[in-house]
Amino acid sequence: MTRKLPPTRGLHELYAEDPQRADRLLWDRDVDPVTRRGFLKRSSLLAMAAAVGAQIPFADRMPGGLIPAALAQSDEPFTLQGKEGLTVLNDRPINAETPAHLLDDDVTPAERMFVRNNGIPPVMDAIDVAAWRLEVAGESCVTPTTFSIAELKERFAHHTYQLQVECGGNGRSEYVPAASGNQWTTGAVACPRFTGVRLRDVLEACGIADDAVYVGYYGADAHASGDPNRDPISRGVPMEKALEDESLIAWAMNDADIPYLNGHPLRLVCGGWPGSVSGKWLDRIVIRNRKHDGTKMGAPSYSVPKHPVAPGTDVPLEDFETIQSMPVKSLVTFPKSGITHALGEPLTVRGHAWAGDLAVEAVHVSIDFGATWQPAELSAAPNRLAWQRWTSALDFPEPGYYEVWAKATDSQGRAQPMVVPGWNPKGYLNNACHRIAVQVA
Repeated sequence: MTRKLPPTRGLHELYAEDPQRADRLLWDRDVDPVTRRGFLKRSSLLAMAAAVGAQIPFADRMPGGLIPAALAQSDEPFTLQGKEGLTVLNDRPINAETPAHLLDDDVTPAERMFVRNNGIPPVMDAIDVAAWRLEVAGESCVTPTTFSIAELKERFAHHTYQLQVECGGNGRSEYVPAASGNQWTTGAVACPRFTGVRLRDVLEACGIADDAVYVGYYGADAHASGDPNRDPISRGVPMEKALEDESLIAWAMNDADIPYLNGHPLRLVCGGWPGSVSGKWLDRIVIRNRKHDGTKMGAPSYSVPKHPVAPGTDVPLEDFETIQSMPVKSLVTFPKSGITHALGEPLTVRGHAWAGDLAVEAVHVSIDFGATWQPAELSAAPNRLAWQRWTSALDFPEPGYYEVWAKATDSQGRAQPMVVPGWNPKGYLNNACHRIAVQVA
């Protein structure tokens, strides 16, 4: 039995109130069963025009019939101490993302930085900065040493870098079949300024043995189960990444203490790689003579298949490889999706682009579902591993419903895919073009 689609404005409103029910109603109208980005059959384009309340001038160019961004967005509020406007995905452990329009600052403010926790943070009132200790050890550490934060500050040169940090699962909500884990949309990314000492300087002071190949970390957060014998996460990076100038042991963010939920009083920051390698509440670093084997280092955690696989494939653990540099990506941060814009007036759009260990070479924008693209103005990064600001002015040919799409290309010529890239079991590395909805009247 097929139910009736809600009235023209009803479906749009229903997405804000109950997106799952709205998706079910669309499915009843002969829509392929996918996520809220989901794909429509061509026969449903008229229904989509009715749902957004306007004609869609470039509907014939919509790849595969994407559900309009106006129906895919959600503005569910969430309040988290020390944060502003974030959307909660999980409360034990706490995970919350930032809506794209709240990421418009060149330097991400502390209250807008996403929260991705694997365990339970140490009790805030019990954190004694003066008593905090960082142990550096491991089988490839020549002289194991323990430092206080004051000793780190006194002994080593201070460095400040703006560093892009992104959860490896950012964009997971768009994969089909769905992957387990927090269903991030686009907001598990930030680019604040971090201040601390170079990881390299500390490692070299403790002595790096000739057989060293990896660095791992441990933090003071507790496993969500409460089991004191289990680490919530303990990951790391190869020596080459650990010894980069920008890899920091940081105590400050944006010239203030690192926010409690983001790792106060001490954390690692290895920009451009999955955020999981930038350990929070840092209290131990190990120099390893083999790949680190801490919690969530092994497949399938933070790993993807070595070769493309069909959606839903059961991939053997030996066929995974650990994620390193994140792929090229961009975000539209202004205006907010869903605005109404006057015909005949140029629309200024802007956002950020980043490319893991690489730089962004170009950003292009489209208003016709990717059929044609125009170059955006792209600014240089303030330092390596920071995102880059892009801007563009758009003209719309006639009234109707439009989508502004952004596509970045990295310094090796690799561009974002227009739609969700190859499926993987854990839903990592979705760098599909970001898009916002615009009504032109």
